Amino acid sequence: MSAPLYGLVLAGGRSKRMGADKAALRIGARTQLEQALALLAPHVARAFVSVRAEQRGEPLRAGFEQIEDTRENLGPIAGIIAAQERHPDRAWLVLACDLPLLDAATLERLVHARAPARLATAFRSSHDGLPEPLCAVYEPASSAALAAYVAAGRTCPRQFLMQSDVELLEEPNPRALDNANTPEEYASAMSALADGGAAATRRVTVQYFALLREQAGRPNETLETRARTPRELYGELARRYPFTLDAAQLRVAINSEFGDWSAALRDGDAVVFIPPVAGG
Repeated sequence: MSAPLYGLVLAGGRSKRMGADKAALRIGARTQLEQALALLAPHVARAFVSVRAEQRGEPLRAGFEQIEDTRENLGPIAGIIAAQERHPDRAWLVLACDLPLLDAATLERLVHARAPARLATAFRSSHDGLPEPLCAVYEPASSAALAAYVAAGRTCPRQFLMQSDVELLEEPNPRALDNANTPEEYASAMSALADGGAAATRRVTVQYFALLREQAGRPNETLETRARTPRELYGELARRYPFTLDAAQLRVAINSEFGDWSAALRDGDAVVFIPPVAGG
């Protein structure tokens, strides 16, 4: 039988890169914290806000049930461990508070595909294929493994999931788990929401050379993609084809000009991924 599911919004960060409290930034009429709790509500029996000790009386957070970190300077993993210590017989649906493009369908997919027999259920990042630890379900059985991981001096929740028995899912919306850690990222997310573009698709043509051509089994193709940048597009294709080259080993050209991996893709773009030249 599956353990009951509780919700946890991680809102204990210091928001240094943003320069303002990320939990208090607004998505329409709601703050990001309020939005995350609203998304959790249909799926959990109770929801809590993860806080540092000095945040307990902060007006935004004080209006919700809280779980205070029991360890200092560990980052988001401290919040997950504190929640597991408070209610060890519950599974935890964990969300970062800085996911402005997270949509209900993505969260429904996660809960529906939950695998209670594994330590956790998480999405595979649309950017790099690695587990996304801050929109995930952590089962009660993960508690001891997480505690041992931290006791060994490790604090990265993504690395924990990478070495654990985890159910990995494909993201239904590749932008849903984009963090807004800086003012620029927040502005980009707000622009996407204003344009209705959180899940917008664009039609691009991709050309392959050398090893990539062999591994893709074709010289080119035209496809619909939600990738925003060449890096995201290559990550998407690398999950479709048995590519053995990392993006760092390639050059990318957009519309016949060498481009940046973080450049914005537009509808109708022609993208070329160029492997290193063999020989001397």
